[in-house]
Amino acid sequence: MCLYVVYLYRNQKQNNMIKSVEEKTSRLEIDLTGSEGNAFVLLGYASRLSKQLGLDHQKVQSEMTSGDYENLVDTFDKYFGEYVTLYR
Repeated sequence: MCLYVVYLYRNQKQNNMIKSVEEKTSRLEIDLTGSEGNAFVLLGYASRLSKQLGLDHQKVQSEMTSGDYENLVDTFDKYFGEYVTLYR
């Protein structure tokens, strides 16, 4: 059984079914000029991403809503800029 699992693992690596983190090229992309740039949509993304990353989503949401739209976008970028590309 163990040899079979090792065999499958090696074959998957050769067939590029399992990729390393360094090979990851896709990031979430958000066009702020479109419907995804809506403040409520960004707050929804922030809520989901906060939970996935183990952040306090109430704190992030509170900070995002403490100012105008630019503050919201800047705060979003501060917390999630490593994972999300924003376009204007």
